[in-house]
Amino acid sequence: MEKRTLLAVALSMVVMLVFFWLQATLYPPPEPVAPTGQTPPEISEFSTPSVPAPLVTPPEIIEETGPSQDSLGVEVIADETVPARNYFIETNRLSVILTNVGGEIVSYIVKDPQNRWEPEEMILHGDAGPQAFAVAFGNYEDLIAKRIKPVERNFQSRRISDLIIEFYQDFQVPSGGIFTMTKRYEFKPNEYMFELTVTLNGGNSISSFDFSGAAYTLVFGPQIGPEFERLDQRYEYRRYITYKGKMKTERVTERDPAVITTQPTWAAIAGKYFTLMALPLASQFNIVFSMQAETGLPAASRLYITRPAASGSRIEDKYNFYLGPKNLENLNVYKETNLFEIANSTGILSWLEDGLKWLLELFQKIVKNWGVAIILLTILVKLVLFPLTKKGSESTLRMQALSPKIKEIQAKYKDNPQKMNAEMAEFYKKEGYNPLSGCLPMLLQMPIFFAMYNLFNNHFDLRGAMFIPGWIPDLSLPESIYDFPDNFRLPLLGWTALRLLPFIYVGSQLLYGKVTQTPDQQGNSQMKIMLYAMPVIFFFILYDVPSGLLVYWIMSNLLTMVQQVAINKFLAAKKAAMAVAEPKPVIAPPPSGPKKKRKK
Repeated sequence: MEKRTLLAVALSMVVMLVFFWLQATLYPPPEPVAPTGQTPPEISEFSTPSVPAPLVTPPEIIEETGPSQDSLGVEVIADETVPARNYFIETNRLSVILTNVGGEIVSYIVKDPQNRWEPEEMILHGDAGPQAFAVAFGNYEDLIAKRIKPVERNFQSRRISDLIIEFYQDFQVPSGGIFTMTKRYEFKPNEYMFELTVTLNGGNSISSFDFSGAAYTLVFGPQIGPEFERLDQRYEYRRYITYKGKMKTERVTERDPAVITTQPTWAAIAGKYFTLMALPLASQFNIVFSMQAETGLPAASRLYITRPAASGSRIEDKYNFYLGPKNLENLNVYKETNLFEIANSTGILSWLEDGLKWLLELFQKIVKNWGVAIILLTILVKLVLFPLTKKGSESTLRMQALSPKIKEIQAKYKDNPQKMNAEMAEFYKKEGYNPLSGCLPMLLQMPIFFAMYNLFNNHFDLRGAMFIPGWIPDLSLPESIYDFPDNFRLPLLGWTALRLLPFIYVGSQLLYGKVTQTPDQQGNSQMKIMLYAMPVIFFFILYDVPSGLLVYWIMSNLLTMVQQVAINKFLAAKKAAMAVAEPKPVIAPPPSGPKKKRKK
């Protein structure tokens, strides 16, 4: 193989290494915090009770003597007879537990009506208890700085219907005026979206709502589910996304809190497979993302919506929150607000990833197995790329034929680089050969690899998709043949399980290198490093990747080996034909010299 081709292979490997390095550098994993304290409530059944009843132990309520001040001097006019109580709402997609303590949501479990994936808890909380859809009187700055706190007193409640419930409470401002805050939750059948209406009604007692420049702040936190050990920002992450004017923007969280000034149509905290989305957002509201730490959680992700101060004795704000799967099947319902954009691919390769996703879903519909669909997609990609692979191999053969002349020019003009380059260019032109023709096919395949990586790492339908029962039950997760005991990690490596696919990958990669190695490379030490060291390095990089990605890569290596064997036979036959067709040099007889005259 010619040096330029080897250089192209090396550069391709470097590009992949840089890609993984950038992922780790731009999104460093947070330091894990040992979970302590209370855990999200578990739901053991999903049947709707005939009457509202407490299903889990409510958060502890600390009773205080005298009036309580939650925010900026606003006093709760408490009814001591109202006990803390939880309420249960269920649809075919949701199992929700609400509490009258602050009118918050304690638990929000999402389900699949077709039972294709397991129910997931979408509200994670740490030692401080739940703060999902809590309200504080004042602005987000005071709330983040903990100069104020959310209202967490026992509200009165009205159960309007099986899917609608209201919480209400009276408050008194320092001037003596009294107003009522009402939080109304309305859930809908067959949807992961619900409506929350926040109303402040001062009647004839209050003419405006201004607490430190704001009426109130609605906060979701401290974290969306599902549960995780840590966020590595590659295989599990939380990202902050806004959408406005057909433009989706992923927010970098280097600034905390991150204040959004573009007045987006919707704002979201997005995980790998699930998301929280808030809409519609009024133009004057302040939207803030924050990762403010929460004891008892490895990481926090919060969304604040601050309602500015308002004149008038009554304000009413309606919010819609989507808290559920990040997939097009469920998000396409809301086309008027373009919620589906959060599930679409981004970047310059999004078109390629979307095309591969369409083909993958088509194969799955035919074979009814996502693992087999990945294999079929890999075969199709290899067939499409075969002409490029064949052309690259032919270019390598041509370069080997031209190699003696190239070495001759290099040796002749080794002390004059400019002259050598000019002679090389003239030689390539005369022979009609482009030295980049061997590198280009390899480089053109790199975008497909990156698109495949994103597809298998993020496609929602691969979540929980079984390939081989008992071994690969979920293509979106790393497989394992042995899980280490709880809280044990292999020293230095940090492995939590023994996995088989990474070893199969290394074996296929080493075998691939052996098959594709040419005789002139066997004594090349640099080439040996490329062929044997790189697979070992990638073994550690890819040890915890989703099993779907490794299935693709292993299958790709096996198919490439088959292709290469066929190409090698073709090239051997072509090389032999070239040798036969090449004219043999005519060997002239040695000169006899002048004839000597015979002496008479």
